[in-house]
Amino acid sequence: MQQDCADPDFWDVRYASGVMPWDSADVPEDFQRFARTKGAACRVLVPGCGSAHEVKQLLDQGCQVDAIDFSIEAVTRAKASLGQHAGCVQQADFFLLPERQDYDWIYERAFFCALPMGRRAAYAHKMASLIRQGGVLAGFFFLAESPKGPPFGVTMEVLQQLLSPWFELLAMSKVEQALPVFAGGEHWLTWQRL
Repeated sequence: MQQDCADPDFWDVRYASGVMPWDSADVPEDFQRFARTKGAACRVLVPGCGSAHEVKQLLDQGCQVDAIDFSIEAVTRAKASLGQHAGCVQQADFFLLPERQDYDWIYERAFFCALPMGRRAAYAHKMASLIRQGGVLAGFFFLAESPKGPPFGVTMEVLQQLLSPWFELLAMSKVEQALPVFAGGEHWLTWQRL
């Protein structure tokens, strides 16, 4: 299999062959609880949307959703699962998105831990350029000492260093029913844009 996770082909091969241990094929409870607090007027970005299981709930709530992935295989799966709502899914590179600061929420689900570790500072800066003041970066983070991946784990200390110039941590809870690939290191974190 293709081994460079910075290349869309790496992910295309995995989606095409069904090797997707990060994909739970459902909508996690932590996500459902948080999404219900956001209301209908919410503008949400889902980077690295994969199969986009959570997107339908957001759309059903009345949220405006932009779901992106740079893997064409992921985009194809997401569009197929969303049917008439497929238009909210686009093939795009997160790092090339225009800096707009108008998202109320960016949903993190196995995106940060899929990136090569050298892209982490760029991730933090880009998130800050997309989320409005008072908006949130919220979702699942893989907190673990695991430099091999993907998934690439991160310590809370390193994550704080990356995000604290632009974000304040509002909430953190361990995910009780984490996917096996995350081996109990999955946490729901909510960061507010300063």
